[in-house]
Amino acid sequence: MKRRVVVTGLGVVSPIGNGVEAFWEALKAGVSGASRITRFDPTGFDCQIAAEVKGFDPLNWVEKKDARKMDVFIHYAIAAAAMAVERAQLKVTDENRDRVGVLVGTGMGGIPMLVEEQKRLLERGPGRVSPFFIPAIITNLGSGWISMIYGTKGPNSCVSTACATGNHAIGDSLRIIQRGEADAMIAGGAEAVIVPLTIAGFASMRALSTRNDEPARA
Repeated sequence: MKRRVVVTGLGVVSPIGNGVEAFWEALKAGVSGASRITRFDPTGFDCQIAAEVKGFDPLNWVEKKDARKMDVFIHYAIAAAAMAVERAQLKVTDENRDRVGVLVGTGMGGIPMLVEEQKRLLERGPGRVSPFFIPAIITNLGSGWISMIYGTKGPNSCVSTACATGNHAIGDSLRIIQRGEADAMIAGGAEAVIVPLTIAGFASMRALSTRNDEPARA
């Protein structure tokens, strides 16, 4: 018989609120997180609106010396995981760490830092590219950092399946527990792709709204 699996804790970093309570109240009220892009000047772009995460300070969740080693999607992953772990009252100990795993996915990985380091390369040369660049952008480091922070030694992986990534991470984690490979999994997804290159790319695919005058209804 398959093991019964339940969700014991939630964590949210989102354009309509950070934290489960703020997110849920905004969701019930029909709040839209869409507005004119502030991460860069979108003038000239067909799509000039996006749902940006607001009021988020990574230093509330990550040591300053570590924050610079990570792309934004990892900051979001760590914060949401911390909320979920706290709400679940999950304690990772020497006795259970081999039975606790992490599976946090991302659709595109560290695009903001990729763009930033490409600019640095072109303007200042290859010797100025950050040594943290590669580990900051690869897709599995959301899971990796969470595992290092909590000392988990169970299954550790990531999935990257575009918009279905978070759902697949949760579903795969459920099956890991059902198979008896772990007793608890920290699971979910994180994304941070609001940069000129991705907005232009998705717009070229005609995948973005051009209702720039009505972002909340786009």
